[in-house]
Amino acid sequence: MMHWTEMKKDELQRQYSPSRWSHRMSADDVIKAHVKALKEGTERARGLAQTLLSVPYGDGDGEKLDVYIPTTNSLDVPLVIYIHGGYWQFLSKEESGFMAVPLVDKGVVVVAVGYDIAPKGNMDLMVSQVRKSIVSVVQQYSHISGLYLCGHSAGAHLAAMVLSTDWSQYSTTPQIKGALLVSGIYDLLPILSTYVNEPLKMTEEVAVRNSPSKLVPQLKVSSSSCHIIVANAENDSPEFRKQSEEYYKTLEASGLDVTMEDVTNTDHFSIIEQLVDGEYHLTKLILKMMGKS
Repeated sequence: MMHWTEMKKDELQRQYSPSRWSHRMSADDVIKAHVKALKEGTERARGLAQTLLSVPYGDGDGEKLDVYIPTTNSLDVPLVIYIHGGYWQFLSKEESGFMAVPLVDKGVVVVAVGYDIAPKGNMDLMVSQVRKSIVSVVQQYSHISGLYLCGHSAGAHLAAMVLSTDWSQYSTTPQIKGALLVSGIYDLLPILSTYVNEPLKMTEEVAVRNSPSKLVPQLKVSSSSCHIIVANAENDSPEFRKQSEEYYKTLEASGLDVTMEDVTNTDHFSIIEQLVDGEYHLTKLILKMMGKS
């Protein structure tokens, strides 16, 4: 496959339009179905779990998170923070509680983080907000048995940025035990010239400093004991799949604890939607990572 720098603009746009690669339905329909699935899953989760909704983690309007709490007497209570996708410009925490459906049953706390998507927020702000949310969760829930991260698409990018944080500037150093990065973008340079960057307005400098692929030495310092799973969808675009494969190879070459999961019969959307199901491959992997399977 040709390098992204050699692609014409319309081909690059197509590679970074995940809805155009689904084999299940048309591009418009796959996005509508995605939002519907996430909303329905989140509604189910809100019926099953005790919830604390819109808990502030900072002073900004958008700096709020939702907590889904299991009814459990166990002292072994892991917590997973979910960071939503939507190309840094769509979706919110309101559709992001769906993975609590199978996890609260197993005694896992799920936290869905909100952040200021574009055009209100820019890339530097979103990254700093998500980092701040992790610190806030660690301080509020100091009794948990382990902290885990899960992010999808743009959320996988933000989760990787969290793993690459220099925590010396923060009041605490979160010990993240495991991270599931699903269909993410780890090098932002290829999207600079695409429609994705229109509301983000990133310069090359901003894209470089917010690209996890360029921050692996810092990840090694901050998150060397974290087990990282890089997952990609069989029916993601070649360019999206390459993002995951190259990031995985870079982490592996740095001696990090990383595995790659290529999830068959999934596209960019179904790969994360299916986390409402306790029998789904990635749900089982999260539980196994937590010692809860």
